Amino acid sequence: MPAFDDGMAQTEIPTGQVVETDVLVVGSGPSGAAASLMLSELGIDNIMITKYRWTANTPRAHITNQRAMEVFRDLGIEDQVLVDATAHDLVGDTVFCTSIAGEEIGRIRTWGTRPDREADYQLASPCLTVDIPQTYLEPILVRNATIRGTQARFSTEYLSHTQDDDGVTVEVLDRLTAHRYRIRAKYLIGADGARSQIAADIDLPFEGAMDIAGSMNITFTADIAALVDHRPSVLYWVIQPGSNVGGIGTGLVRMVRPWNEWLIVWGYDINQPPPVLDDAAATQIVRDLLGMPDLEPEITGYSLWGVNEMYATNLQRGRVFCVGDAVHRHPPSNGLGSNTSIQDSYNLVWKIAAVLSGQAGQGLLDTYTAERAPVAKRIVTRANRSAREFADIFTALDIEGLTDPAEMAAAMNRRKENTPEGAAMRAALVDAMETKNYEFNAHGVELGQFYQSDAVISDGTSPPPSLDPDLYHVMSTSPGAHLPHAWVGDQNTKLATMDLAPYRRWTLITGVAGEQWEEAAAKVSATMGIPLEAIVIGPGREVTDLYFDWARLREVGEAGALLIRPDKHVAWRSQDLPTDPEAALRAAMTQLLCRT
Repeated sequence: MPAFDDGMAQTEIPTGQVVETDVLVVGSGPSGAAASLMLSELGIDNIMITKYRWTANTPRAHITNQRAMEVFRDLGIEDQVLVDATAHDLVGDTVFCTSIAGEEIGRIRTWGTRPDREADYQLASPCLTVDIPQTYLEPILVRNATIRGTQARFSTEYLSHTQDDDGVTVEVLDRLTAHRYRIRAKYLIGADGARSQIAADIDLPFEGAMDIAGSMNITFTADIAALVDHRPSVLYWVIQPGSNVGGIGTGLVRMVRPWNEWLIVWGYDINQPPPVLDDAAATQIVRDLLGMPDLEPEITGYSLWGVNEMYATNLQRGRVFCVGDAVHRHPPSNGLGSNTSIQDSYNLVWKIAAVLSGQAGQGLLDTYTAERAPVAKRIVTRANRSAREFADIFTALDIEGLTDPAEMAAAMNRRKENTPEGAAMRAALVDAMETKNYEFNAHGVELGQFYQSDAVISDGTSPPPSLDPDLYHVMSTSPGAHLPHAWVGDQNTKLATMDLAPYRRWTLITGVAGEQWEEAAAKVSATMGIPLEAIVIGPGREVTDLYFDWARLREVGEAGALLIRPDKHVAWRSQDLPTDPEAALRAAMTQLLCRT
């Protein structure tokens, strides 16, 4: 008679006083939950803890860019994310106005929806930017992590840790029972947010400052479809008295779910006592920003928060690593926070898995800081610069420093006049709005991570120069660059090039003239004990170059090869077929995995 598996074998009571696992992840936000999902996907035993009783209770992060969506595609959850996301075509008309019901100042097509930019986004990735609030994304990540093997513990607080040559001992507190216990892990990942205790405990070095400006969030429900569904966007920027106080430049009405769930961001002077925020005050702010004095919104929450400008220059200490907001702290401008956090984990986890499985030496782990610390600096710098660029709009409208509503209205109205002053204001506003492309269409910032570390074997090249490295992403196969996107497959199947290189293995891509690489890869995989597979792209093979795009993108000869890491970055390339491809590939893998 078949035995019924009730799942108890996966939750056996420990016999000792210390719970053991391979990796302990502290935090269930985007970076922590993603790290746990990736660990489980790679078969690594892991525990994820959070001091909170469940996942995010406010929408917070929401813009989910192409790279993050590619990670979800790789992990097999893209379809789940798309079900709960607001589609790409509904996120594009970022609106500037005096209130939602009031005068519109202008719009910017954003997140790659402008016709002259749409091709850039379509050509760069099989995925498009969508909007999914953190309240919807985190449960997807946590659910899939636990299904695949993660032990998730809520209401469990990190207290402290000690590490030695063999592992990390972490003391935790069960906040339901007040029981303290220890978890012994080989590695610890701190995904515990912008006020990370783990980052403090390992004394990570930071540059910048915390709480440089003040902002408040107000969540509410109100059906205002009549005012917005003809100009669909996730962001409606409201210029009113007081909007230039705080961290993000103007008041913001953000769509959470179209078109009846919303989040307002409003500033306050962080150098003054914090404002008293209650239902009445929140309702008044909602009415003011919407321009609907009689509206009766349902206020669902409010909170105060500080705007930060801080990044870590080192992301690890021994067996302890920090990811996400723990190491890059910045305003929500550019929508970089959650996306970068997920990519931190994507970079780190395959390396930990390779070391734990004996495939790689410990030196591979040092490449995490080398590759991701420059990204942390770049996004913190860009996000804060984008927030400050709102000042150009205030200057163009001649309202810098004004607080009186009548004075602000009079100043803004002067841009309508048939006068030299009016013409100058209109021209300045055009320029100011163009500058905001650096926040809302920063394709190069979103996709342009080029790694330089011991986990990359440089051939002395780098991606071709961009028209503007913040605005435009240039695809390249230079070692360190991300695998370019092209559509491949056969008469029955259409695949992205990233689909050929799943997270669970290394992949060698070549052409018909490079068939010998297949045998070389098989031998290197077997003798070195690493997951490595060669893919031949060409006519008559399992994978063909459907639109001949790959031939233009590969930047190596047909007999050459590209060695792709699990995280889709080019680790090494050979321009042609060497005399001994097996020896060349073995030498490359030995160096990349720090096995010398």
